[in-house]
Amino acid sequence: MQKSVRYNEGHALYLSVVARKEGTKRGILSKKSTENSRWNDKYFALYQNVLFYFDNDQSTRPSGIYLLEGCTCERVPAHKGSAVNKETVDKQQHYFLVVFGHDGQKPLELRTEEESECNKWVEYIQQASYSDIIIEREVLMQKYIHLVLIMETEKVAANQLRTQLEDQDTEIERLKAEIVLLNKEKERMLPCQTNQEEEDPDIKKIKKVQSFMRGWLCRRKWKIIVQDYICSPQAENMRKRNHIVFNMVEAETEYVCQLSVLVNFFLRPLRMAASSKKPPISHDDVSSIFLNSETIMFLHEIFHQGLKARIANWPTLVLADLFDILLPMLNIYQEFVRNHQYSLQVLANCKQNRDFDKLLKQYETNTACEERMLETFLTYPMFQIPRYIITLHELLAHTPHEHVERKSLEFAKSKLEELSKMMHDEVSDTENIRKNLAIERMIVEGCDILLDTSQTFVRQGSLIQLPSSNERGMLSKVRLGSLSLKKEGERQCFLFTKHFLVCTRTSGGKLHLIKQGGMLTLIECTLVEELDANDEDYNAGSQGFNHLEFKIMVEPPDGPAFSVILLAPSRQEKAGWTSDISQCIDNIRCNGLMTSVFEENSKVTVPHMIKSDARLHKDDVDICFSKTLNSCKVPQIRYASVERLLERLTDLRFLSIDFLNTFLHTYRIFTTAAVVMDKLADIYKKPFTSIPVRSLELFFATNQGMWGGEHFNNKSPRLCRKFSSPPLTTPSLTSSPVHSRKLSLSSPFHSRVLDLHTPSSSAANSTTSSHPPSFSSPSPTSTLAPSESPCRSPSTHRHMRYRQSGGSTGENNRGAMSPASAYAIATAAAGHGSSQGFNNSERTCDKEFIICRAATNRVLNVLRHWVSKHSQDFEMNSELKMGVMTILEEVLRDPDLLPQERKATGNIVSALSQDDQDDAQLKIEDILQMTECPKAECFDSLSAIELAEQITLLDHIVFRSIPYEEFLGQGWMKLDKLERTPYIMKTSQHFNDMSNLVASQIIAHTDVGSRANSIEKWLAVAGICRCLNNYNGVLEITSALNRSAIYRLKKTWAKVCKQTKSLMGKLQKTVSSEGRFKNLRETLKNCNPPCVPYLGMYLTDLAFIEEATPNFTEEGLVNFSKMRMMSHIIREIRQFQGAPYRIEHQAKVTQFLLDRTLVMDEDTLYELSLKIEPRLLHG
Repeated sequence: MQKSVRYNEGHALYLSVVARKEGTKRGILSKKSTENSRWNDKYFALYQNVLFYFDNDQSTRPSGIYLLEGCTCERVPAHKGSAVNKETVDKQQHYFLVVFGHDGQKPLELRTEEESECNKWVEYIQQASYSDIIIEREVLMQKYIHLVLIMETEKVAANQLRTQLEDQDTEIERLKAEIVLLNKEKERMLPCQTNQEEEDPDIKKIKKVQSFMRGWLCRRKWKIIVQDYICSPQAENMRKRNHIVFNMVEAETEYVCQLSVLVNFFLRPLRMAASSKKPPISHDDVSSIFLNSETIMFLHEIFHQGLKARIANWPTLVLADLFDILLPMLNIYQEFVRNHQYSLQVLANCKQNRDFDKLLKQYETNTACEERMLETFLTYPMFQIPRYIITLHELLAHTPHEHVERKSLEFAKSKLEELSKMMHDEVSDTENIRKNLAIERMIVEGCDILLDTSQTFVRQGSLIQLPSSNERGMLSKVRLGSLSLKKEGERQCFLFTKHFLVCTRTSGGKLHLIKQGGMLTLIECTLVEELDANDEDYNAGSQGFNHLEFKIMVEPPDGPAFSVILLAPSRQEKAGWTSDISQCIDNIRCNGLMTSVFEENSKVTVPHMIKSDARLHKDDVDICFSKTLNSCKVPQIRYASVERLLERLTDLRFLSIDFLNTFLHTYRIFTTAAVVMDKLADIYKKPFTSIPVRSLELFFATNQGMWGGEHFNNKSPRLCRKFSSPPLTTPSLTSSPVHSRKLSLSSPFHSRVLDLHTPSSSAANSTTSSHPPSFSSPSPTSTLAPSESPCRSPSTHRHMRYRQSGGSTGENNRGAMSPASAYAIATAAAGHGSSQGFNNSERTCDKEFIICRAATNRVLNVLRHWVSKHSQDFEMNSELKMGVMTILEEVLRDPDLLPQERKATGNIVSALSQDDQDDAQLKIEDILQMTECPKAECFDSLSAIELAEQITLLDHIVFRSIPYEEFLGQGWMKLDKLERTPYIMKTSQHFNDMSNLVASQIIAHTDVGSRANSIEKWLAVAGICRCLNNYNGVLEITSALNRSAIYRLKKTWAKVCKQTKSLMGKLQKTVSSEGRFKNLRETLKNCNPPCVPYLGMYLTDLAFIEEATPNFTEEGLVNFSKMRMMSHIIREIRQFQGAPYRIEHQAKVTQFLLDRTLVMDEDTLYELSLKIEPRLLHG
């Protein structure tokens, strides 16, 4: 029986048209109605197995469709009441009936006037029913069932035959045993006659049959055994394993040939040339170029001979002992790999000699070189260790776990991986040293800090230095906006882990450090990413640069403070520089904090602690890492539990800006702000109990026994902070000069005399400083009297011996300092490379104190970033704000608090307490209130520039009002989207309103010329919006012009000039959605803020990420890779939100743009469009 059919109206209409043109049978038939039993003439068309009928032969749309598959059609006699009908009195009717195979479907009764026509219809309908095919299918199905039964019977018979054969085997064995016994008895009875008598013919026949059966059974069993083995996984693994071994031998043969060419055709001839009378190269240069390549060749020739000997013993392949012999000798690769880059550099220098270059080209023309250069042969050994690792990995993949070589191969692979990692680290260190030396040689004055092996190169690039407030008279405003600024202010900047170099480049390529600020020590610097209007350097040199500038404030302990303002070429470059500088400042603070105390007692420094702690980069049950590295050069987290993410957030050894941004953007998905605050409070109040034990072991990796179990006991009084000093007065709002949330924990703060006994006055002084938030270590020459010592809690008794009675200077200075002062000096010494700091006994005693300071530093770092970059969290959550204020007040009550920490804490409190800066900015609600006044302007009286500027201003006001938490969870696609994402919905509504306004204004003109002028003006507005980087406004106008009500106005578009149409094409290409807004993304990538992007593009990206990947894995781990992707998108949105336009609000223009009385709905627009230009009637 026929199953149900899915109906597709478009396809049915198409088939009806085909049936009318190409149908098998078409004509007029009378159809009996099922409701009133009346006969109605219809036009029928038969196509394949579908019967269509129409009201008449002119109808284009069918009135009904019948599916004829499985039906029967036959003629029926005339109805008894047919003679009474007046219409059929004169004409005889011929009836036929179509009975369908569906249950419950009534038969179709038809009639025609001609008998031949009736017979044709019956014949064609019978053919369309496919009854013959159905019958044939049933016959084939019966045959199939019969064959299946036969096959099952054959299987049973085969099993029976197999059983009989096995029984026969048993019987044969029994008969053989009986024959043996009979033969023995016969030999015993007739020992002499048996050899003379001939065997019975029957016995011979039996023996022949037995021999034949034995041979057949043996061959059959061996064939089955061989076939089973060939098809088994073990054989497949063995074949693949053999293939890998053969490929390894071929690769080793090729590698030995390459080394032979390198030694025989380059190294040895060049040695002979170096010994000639006029040597084109010296022996030292030959040794520097080829290094120990000859030794490597000898080693691999021996290994290759061993491999060939093992292949000769195939199929027995034992390779593990060869690798055991090879592994200890592979250390010779370390020297080659470490100096490979240097050897290529020496070779390039030698090629400057024409004689050597000519001789080398002569060697390279040898047929054995196969047109390969010397550099190519020198590069081959670089890939040999990784090739061995890959080969062993493939071998292990096809080696069974119970294989005799499994453990040996695994051991060889692990040793090779360790060697590869060691070589990689050595190469990185060596290349870094060479990079630093190359930069140092380029600087004319020299730079001693680059001779420090711990100074790691981070990045370099070209930036433009802007004049600071002290230099505002040096350059005029005209020159600031001219090309002379780019030429005179261009600087070559180099960022290292501890210093920042600013140089000028001469025409000869040499570098000169600028006089002031040429070499900046990062421990003394404060980074200000965004300059606000209240900054004294803002008006000096940062106006009109689209927020591409950033400022580095430097306050050295032995000189006046100054600022360096730098301008990046693009927002991506600025983001890269500021992120790296901020990361270096945070890392050097942590490095100085730890190494100042542990540098002699422990061999574990901060970078090594990060490398040696497997929890930071090794997969575990609750964390999984990807192969890409973050800003701390540690693998990025892929999946992790909430506990591990919080642990990474508060890990004292490093702070990745990438991780912190991702965490603070997306923490709502997997935890709450209260949980994060509780973790920060725990790490501050009880740093030892909150830090993982593994981290503490790495912190205190020393042979001294003073760090016993008592310090890790939760009941130890040293594990918690105790505050004995009275509560401190929080800085007032009026006394703080901070007008933007740009805080730092690593900037210097001058303090000749440190007074911790009066903390409230210290905090007040720190917050009323004329400089932006900054702090540093006190001068090493500062002293403390006993009366100036702070009040100590019982847990700080170990510091009292540092505060002796009476003041002292000179060499006894350290004996009169508090631990806080000593720590500050040690930190400054670590940053400056000075020898001052703690002595051995002080370092041993103050480890706990340093850990507490590190915990405070980490908590303040996280809170600073949270308050400055994610202030919306606190504006919308008063409980969170109160929690942060509470922990900051506790920090201010800490008697051991350092002055720079007190300064930073006061700045965070001040930034958290001040009123929202956005109150002074224009809001869309204020503009909407202005539009209630009667408008005084019309579209014709407004210029395109005014319209474009005010559209851009409105779009940006609406765009910047969206809080970033609305971008999480696809709230804009939910049923309660108005409650979950009200600001995104307002942005969408504003886009639609502006687009409707453009279309309504064009349609409102009754004259063709006026409409064409209106289109040209709106496209001019769109062009200006593009110049203003308002791509949302461009899309508002182009989408309005592409509406059917506007696009169909052919006469109007004919009046539009070609230049305007060309402009529209360019604008549409820019904002086109093809390739996931490929052109718009490329434009935004090269665009500098301020900018208004199209929000729908980002919402599509976020929806794709949300739909494609889950928030949690099956094991319940947070999908942090997804969080990172979402954070990157949200960060780009917030970059555009944070850069305002300097456009003055014009009420007369916004009144027109926001006037809802001018806006028409879609139906009204289309009706007016039809009235203006009616449809053309064809024919």
